[in-house]
Amino acid sequence: MLNDIITLTPQMMVVLVILAFTIFLFVSEIVRIDVAAIAIMVSLGLLGMVPALSDIANPDTLLNGFASNAVMSIIAVMIIGAGLDKTGVMSRLASLIIRFGGRTEARIIPLVSGSSGLISSFMQNVGAAALYVPVVSRISARTGLSKSRLLMPMGFSCILGGTITMVGSSPLILLNDLLPGDMQTFSLFDVTPIGLALITTGILYFVVFGRFILPASVPSHGDAESVVDYYQRVYGMHFIIREVRISPADPLVGQTLMALEQAFGVVVIASFMNSELRVGPWGGLTIEPGSRFALLGNQSAMDRVAATEGFEAFDHLDVFADVLSAAKSGVAEVVIPPRSNLIGKSVRDIAMRKTHGLSVLGINSGGKNIDDGFRDHPLKSGDVLLSHCRWESLMQLEKNRDFVVITTEYPKEELRPQKVHMAVVMFAIALSLVLFTDLRLSVALLTGALGMVLTGVLTMDEAYNAVSWKTVFLLASLIQLGAAVEQTGTAAWIAQNTLALLGDVSPWMLQGAIAILATFFTLVMSNVGATVLLVPLAINIAIAAQATGMEADPRVFALTAAIATSNSFLLPTHQVNALIMGPGGYRVKDFMKAGLGMTLLFIVVAMIMLNIMF
Repeated sequence: MLNDIITLTPQMMVVLVILAFTIFLFVSEIVRIDVAAIAIMVSLGLLGMVPALSDIANPDTLLNGFASNAVMSIIAVMIIGAGLDKTGVMSRLASLIIRFGGRTEARIIPLVSGSSGLISSFMQNVGAAALYVPVVSRISARTGLSKSRLLMPMGFSCILGGTITMVGSSPLILLNDLLPGDMQTFSLFDVTPIGLALITTGILYFVVFGRFILPASVPSHGDAESVVDYYQRVYGMHFIIREVRISPADPLVGQTLMALEQAFGVVVIASFMNSELRVGPWGGLTIEPGSRFALLGNQSAMDRVAATEGFEAFDHLDVFADVLSAAKSGVAEVVIPPRSNLIGKSVRDIAMRKTHGLSVLGINSGGKNIDDGFRDHPLKSGDVLLSHCRWESLMQLEKNRDFVVITTEYPKEELRPQKVHMAVVMFAIALSLVLFTDLRLSVALLTGALGMVLTGVLTMDEAYNAVSWKTVFLLASLIQLGAAVEQTGTAAWIAQNTLALLGDVSPWMLQGAIAILATFFTLVMSNVGATVLLVPLAINIAIAAQATGMEADPRVFALTAAIATSNSFLLPTHQVNALIMGPGGYRVKDFMKAGLGMTLLFIVVAMIMLNIMF
């Protein structure tokens, strides 16, 4: 088709106007981008009803994008990712990072970035990044490293990880649907060497240049009050958690944990003895040499502990870092209501820690704090129990009429660790179907997603909630726009004029121009939209180049466009960058400072690997 001169038709002019209007809506964000995409799809349908513009869109097939292989695959990937998260697979991985990452930036960045990037290769990168934001926050709190120096490498790696497999990012999932019917599609791991080279480059980039390009600290935002400040202000109590190790010569060895609590005025909230980690109740446990305990108390109590010769006090949590993380436990307020069966009984009588999972730290009765002897204080209506507990225990307490739980802002998600094997099996089944059968990608992935529901890993409502419907509507709506660009000959017209503008250049120059064009588009609009627009363009440029005698492979040019739409680091317009901007305290100039070098490296490495592999 490109052998002849293509003239601009009224249909092409209308499509070009719609393209320009689409870019304007995405850049200006006058409306949400998913709303803009739906508006464009509806506009195409209405224009298709005009006889003179019938080539633009067929109203009868306008909504076919919602049933496309790409859209259904993305939905399935989101559900599978949610199932793995629900069973604690992600949490276990985070624990390994905390255990082996140490306290240095040079070790933590490769571990966090590498693992998040690998996870992103099989699930939506924004989902992988969302899982890792609290992990990075926990690592930052333990090591003292600023979140701003950890979140950006993690976020960039999640974006890069999407290039490792054909299901790692929306553009690559979409790519095979955009290829002409007579062109060979890409299999799951065809892009793996390219993606691994890119993520390795990204990690090395931050390890070598991180000290120069990452912001040194996080600016403060607002006057949000911390939990510690809240309890200090309301109850005059300042809680500190310390991890200690008991030496063999300490006189407390052989005594009960109650003796430890009474000796220092602290509360034991976790123990590690005989290689067993426990978070109460303690029963008849006695202190053994080398035991580790997590103690909670005020500053004076902790000073006494630190000054004791038989105790080795740590300035940060080590063994208990994960089990006492903010995602699993914390300090809560619980009130005794008027008709509670516990009125008149003491904390000791009730065995509060054993019976209800509450490690009571103090009692506020009638507006007065009871710090000493609170365990023997007869409970009254209105007494506030300040307690440390696991969130799962607090969830159970909300159903108990003997208590009124005041603390409501805490993680309430019910994990299902007992289903971890089923989640892994369903993921393995889906992956095997993708690798070893000719089943369509969407059907293979939906098999795994359905298995998550049928085996109880997720409820159907949880599966629905796991799907980012904004992404689904954005993708499905823009597919029709890409079809209009192709069907009306607009893509061929742009390709012809691009070739005329570039003149007689090498295939490398053409391929590089496509990569740069894709990089630009993905910065100012969604990577899905950029893919839909640029893959047909890249194919037509390659076909036109072949007509002039060049060795240009349309399949490789299409892949170049799809991979380059992940080159989104200069601005916080990518979903992952937008996600980490708030927690990291980043400004636009932070992304431009770190993103410029990554953008250039991405283009160079991707071009080299594409031409080596294909």
